[in-house]
Amino acid sequence: MHPTKQNVLVVDDEPTNLKVLNNILKDMYKLTFAKSGQEALRLIEKDKPDLILLDVMMPEMTGYEVCETLKQSSLYKSIPVIFVTALNDAVDEAKGLNIGAVDYISKPVTPAVVKARVKTHLSLVDAEELRRTRLQVIQRLGRASEYKDNETGMHVMRMSHYAKVVALAYGYSEEQADNLFNAAPMHDIGKIGIPDAIMLKPGKLTDEEFAEMKKHPEIGAEILGDSDSELIELAKVVSMTHHEKWDGTGYPNQLKGEEIPLEGRIVALADVFDALTSVRPYKDAWSIEKALDFITSQKYKHFDPQLVDLFISKIDDIIKIKEQWKD
Repeated sequence: MHPTKQNVLVVDDEPTNLKVLNNILKDMYKLTFAKSGQEALRLIEKDKPDLILLDVMMPEMTGYEVCETLKQSSLYKSIPVIFVTALNDAVDEAKGLNIGAVDYISKPVTPAVVKARVKTHLSLVDAEELRRTRLQVIQRLGRASEYKDNETGMHVMRMSHYAKVVALAYGYSEEQADNLFNAAPMHDIGKIGIPDAIMLKPGKLTDEEFAEMKKHPEIGAEILGDSDSELIELAKVVSMTHHEKWDGTGYPNQLKGEEIPLEGRIVALADVFDALTSVRPYKDAWSIEKALDFITSQKYKHFDPQLVDLFISKIDDIIKIKEQWKD
């Protein structure tokens, strides 16, 4: 089976220019052509291209206007736009980049330049698609663990949001906090490997059963394995360390204080707060005040004291998340 060729839309009101670009790219890509901005927008709605080569100076609707229209659409704003134009003034180039184009090619075009630029920006599209696919696989794997538990999907959403709030308050960048948000749903993935008789037991676990249950962090780390994906590696750290405690009495490795990775400490706090304030088959939901009193009492014991203070300082944001993602 041959891989599908990527689809490039070429927009120019001059047929000669369309012909030149067709000759350069026809062997490598599936090409679609438009002779005006309006026609381009109609074609994009019909068959979303992977990349657009866009002339600037066209009658009725300029390339700039086409690009601005696309960037305002949630469906089409991610399509990379390369302007291909006789305008080669630095001001024109800056304007094109400011409204969202990824590149600028000057006319008359050089075949090697066109090929190289198109290839580069399509490879970035591929990389983004791979990242998005990996993220979807991780999210679905996180959902799989919920089927083995009394907890709900809303628990996973809430605690992931709480973890992001605390991470940002600690000083994480938006990207780092998003990574933790996306890794946090994997914290209990190891429960997939715990027998149903233990996972679904309505009463209190025996010591032997609890010892079995305590294996889920290591099972989770084993499921996630070694990966070159930063996100999967982070999920593995979270799985392995979210039951460790600040005073060294947690499991599986009795790590203490800052020996516990920061992400594990953040997820531990987010996870416990949500468990306390949610209804479970074996308990009623605690009030926010009672849960915060308990968490405060666990400073230096279960939880990193600095993270507890940050959590409490962000309690308004936490309550909004709790309301938004009700069971």
